[in-house]
This record gives sequence, C-alpha cells and structure tokens, in this order.
Amino acid sequence: MNILETKGLTKIYGGLQANTDIDFTLQRNAITALIGPNGAGKSTFVGMVSGRTTPTRGKVFFEGQDISTLPAHKRMQLGMAYTFQITSIFPGLSVEDNVALAAGRKLAHDKAAHDAKTAAVLEKIGLAERADQTAADLSYGHQRVLEIAMGLAQDPKLFILDEPTQGLAEGEVDAFVTLMRSMAEETTILLIEHNMRVVTDTADHVTVLDQGRLLASGSFEEIHADPAVQAAYLGTTADV
Repeated sequence: MNILETKGLTKIYGGLQANTDIDFTLQRNAITALIGPNGAGKSTFVGMVSGRTTPTRGKVFFEGQDISTLPAHKRMQLGMAYTFQITSIFPGLSVEDNVALAAGRKLAHDKAAHDAKTAAVLEKIGLAERADQTAADLSYGHQRVLEIAMGLAQDPKLFILDEPTQGLAEGEVDAFVTLMRSMAEETTILLIEHNMRVVTDTADHVTVLDQGRLLASGSFEEIHADPAVQAAYLGTTADV
C-alpha cells in the first residue's frame, strides 16, 4: 500500500539538525499532508525525498527500490513530480507550449500521443481556453495551476506539492481544492501546506513535523487530539 518510505532520514547543516531520524511512509493513491510551523524541516525533508537535498544519513525507498543515491532527474524518471513554493514555468512561452514541453519528456517520439496528452491535461486542469496565452500574462493563481499541469503531463506516480496555495486568493484556493481532489484519482499526493482549511478539505492522512522530527501521524482528527501536538501547538487548528 505504501509508495514511499524513509528510514532514519537525517540532514545536518554545520551542526544544526534540520531533520532527525525521520521514519515516514506514504500511502499509495491518497493525499497526505505534511504540516508544521516554519522551521520544522518540511522543505528539507521533501528536498531529500525528491533528490534535491543530499541526506546526511538515512534511506529513501520508492516503490520498494532504494533511491537514496539517485539524483532528482532520475527520481523524476521513476515517477516523481515536484512543484516548488514559487512558480517554475517558462514565462515567455504559451500555456500550451509549457505543458507540451513537460509532456515531451515521455512522449517526444510520438507526436500524436504527445499532442493528445497536452490537450487532455489542459482540458483537465481548466486551461484549454488559455492555451495560446503567454504564461507570463496569466494571473499568479493561473500560473500555479499551469505549474500543476506541467507536473501532471509527466504522469507522475507521486506528486509533491510544496505550499501550492501560497499567495492565492480565497476563490483560487477553493478551485485548487477541487483540482487536487480530481488529481488524487490518478496519482499519490504529498502536500506541504500551511492553510489548514486546505488540509482538512483534502488530506486523507496528516503527518506533523516539529523541530525537524516526526511528531505525529494520523487523520486530521487524530492529529488534533494528539497530546503531543496539543502540547506543541496549544491544541488549536490555527497553529497546527
């Protein structure tokens, strides 16, 4: 049932332990939210999972394979996609061309399949009517959606979303929640998110990091009732 597992994952920067001995499992075909305060080590952890940060020690397993030494691009080839806290689109290209570039990594040899995939992703993500628009001219919210489309075009088995609703207006957040639910029908999602409404509306499972350590895991209700979480965050959803 688990698509990803970490064992003893640790990152030390000059004597400062950003993450310490994290044993983590990610359920397949579910949305798991990774939460915690600023400085809890969330981004460092997903950096080690995605291959963008080299761990000091520990192991990462993806679909049972030890990928601890694989670079980020090799992990992408295995089926990982990762969106950043900031948009990473090609602003001078059209919306369609952005998605086509992402889809081309797997379908460059088959133009018909490549074009069909690009069109299907644009339709699913709600950007088909903006296909010819230059990416730089999109609103910030639509740029974030385009980044998601570029990830989906790669048919990821695991999609890591790092604070995807940051900077979005309330209405855009609502649309994103709907989008994430539809995405969960096709891929496993690891969501790093501060907006607790997004977490409660989407996550099947929640993991809490605090001071670089795994504090608790479970449903949102279980997390909020956990004495350790209450002690760390005063028992309020705003602080969780």
